[in-house]
Amino acid sequence: MVSLLGRLRHMIFTPDVGEASLAVRGFPSRNSRAAAALEGAGTTFITGLGVGTECATAAQTAARLAEVDSARRGFAFEGAAMAMAIRDGLPLGHRRHLAEYRAVADEHRYMTYVGAGWALARLPRPLHRAALSGLTDQVLIWLALDGYGFHQAYFHTDRYIKDKYVDPRPPLVSPDHHDYAPHAVDQGIGRALWFVSGADPALAHTLIERFAPHRRADLYAGLGLAATYAGGASETELAHLIESARDYRECLWQGAIFAAEARARAGLVLPETEATLFALTGLRIADASRIAIETLPTRPTVDGVVAFEVWRTRIRSHCPAAAPMAPKGEM
Repeated sequence: MVSLLGRLRHMIFTPDVGEASLAVRGFPSRNSRAAAALEGAGTTFITGLGVGTECATAAQTAARLAEVDSARRGFAFEGAAMAMAIRDGLPLGHRRHLAEYRAVADEHRYMTYVGAGWALARLPRPLHRAALSGLTDQVLIWLALDGYGFHQAYFHTDRYIKDKYVDPRPPLVSPDHHDYAPHAVDQGIGRALWFVSGADPALAHTLIERFAPHRRADLYAGLGLAATYAGGASETELAHLIESARDYRECLWQGAIFAAEARARAGLVLPETEATLFALTGLRIADASRIAIETLPTRPTVDGVVAFEVWRTRIRSHCPAAAPMAPKGEM
C-alpha cells in the first residue's frame, strides 16, 4: 500500500505520461512501429519514475518494476533511478535510496547510472553531489552525464538540437577530468536524437551532420545506443545509416554494443535488439556483450585518460573494416 507521503512525492515529481507523446514533444511520428517504440519507452520511464517516488523502499520499487513487460522494463528501472537520485538529493529523510536501489537492481546497472543523471537536470546544482552519492563506480559515473544530456535534448530540443547549445557548466560528476564532460553529455544528446527524429535514421543523420565535426563522434555513439536499445527502424534503414555515416561507423558500433550489453545483463534481449545489433555491427548479442565486458577498465583513469573514454575506444577498436573515424578536434 502506498503511503500518504509516497502519494505526495508522486504528485510532485512525476509528470503525466502524456509528456512522452511524440505529438506533445513535437517529434515526427513516421509510422506506428517507430511511434510505439519511442512512446512506449517514454511512458514506461515515467511509470518507473512514479513507482520510485511512491514506494517506501528500493526493494519494493524493484519488485513492482519486475512486473513490467520485458520489452520496456529497462526504461522503468531507468525512471526509478531518477526518483532515487532525487530522493537522495533532497534534504529530507536518508540518503541511501540510490545505493539500496543499486543493490536490488544490479542487473540494470547501466540504466541506473543513466537514470540518476536525469535528476541532475531537475535538481539545483548544490544538491547534485548528494543525488549521486549512491553511485560508486567511477568508470560508469560518466553515464550520469549521458542521462543529463538526453534529458536536455528531449525537453529543450530547440536549444540543444536546433541551436546546438553547449552547456558551459555541465554537472560535476567527477572531481577529475571535468573537461571530458561535454563528450558524455553529447552521447546523451545523440541518444535523444533517435527520439527527436522519430526513429528515422536518415533524419537523425541529417540532424547530426548539422553539428560541428568535433561533436559528431559522440552524437553517433549515442544514436547507435538508442537505435539498438529502443528500436523502431528497419534493417534496410539502418544499412543506409551505416553508409551515410560511414566515417563514424565505429561510433555507431560502440553505441550499439553498449545497448546490447545493457539488455543482455538485464536479460531483456528482444528479437528486434538482435536484428538491430546485427544490422549495425554484424555481431550477435553474446559476442557484443563479451566485448563490452572484456574491454571495461577497472580504474577511473588509464594512463591519465578517462577510463570511460578508454572503454569506448577499446570497443571501437573491435570494429572491422571501418573507415577511419573523423577526428574529434578540441572541445
